[in-house]
Amino acid sequence: MSDSPAVIRRAGTSVWRQIEEALAADILQGAVGERLPNETELAERFGVNRHTVRQAIKALAERGLVEVVHGRGTFVRDDLIDYQLGRRSRFAHSVAKARRAGKSQLLRAVTVAPRADILAMLELPPGSTVLQIDSWDVLDERVIGVCSQYFPLPRFAGFDEVYRETGKTHDALARFGVANFQRKLSRITARLPSREVAQQLGQPATLPILYVETVYADEAGTVIEYGITRFSSTAVQLVIEPE
Repeated sequence: MSDSPAVIRRAGTSVWRQIEEALAADILQGAVGERLPNETELAERFGVNRHTVRQAIKALAERGLVEVVHGRGTFVRDDLIDYQLGRRSRFAHSVAKARRAGKSQLLRAVTVAPRADILAMLELPPGSTVLQIDSWDVLDERVIGVCSQYFPLPRFAGFDEVYRETGKTHDALARFGVANFQRKLSRITARLPSREVAQQLGQPATLPILYVETVYADEAGTVIEYGITRFSSTAVQLVIEPE
């Protein structure tokens, strides 16, 4: 674990929150073993009292980064979901494979004239309209992904209603005659979330997320979807396997 003696006291941010962020960074960088140092050791490291450390640990537990076992200590959780970026797999397939309780929660659906870069991803001409669906990926009752999906119109008019009914994109696509699809592109970057996305994921805006862009095509090679998912980096790890 990092041996920095104390956190830098930032105006406007509580000390316990700064300690939480420092410990979260250590955990994500692999600088912490299976068990965190005890409260006394952490209080000495950060130059604070044990109550302040206790607040930080409580916040880490609420984010799912650690588990407090009374009488034994605080342990780093190692139950990330493996999101397998296969040619035909989607996030729902990874959730099912892991036998975890996951679902998609539709937030809104709207017809938009999107930005030029979105049209380019969908291989559509300027002036085209698309169906935008915003949703959450929820795993074990926790929001782990904030999603925006774009579908060409008029081909997918009414897709949102079918999606709402089925709860899974691949099931809804099958109802629109797309029984087989393939991942044409995946682009993964680490970046800081917007304040809104951070709030939805229940994390600080200073904690990086996994920003995943994906393009899917049908059997004929026609692009059917461009999606952006902002994954919590504390809940998801991306797995790329040759097929």
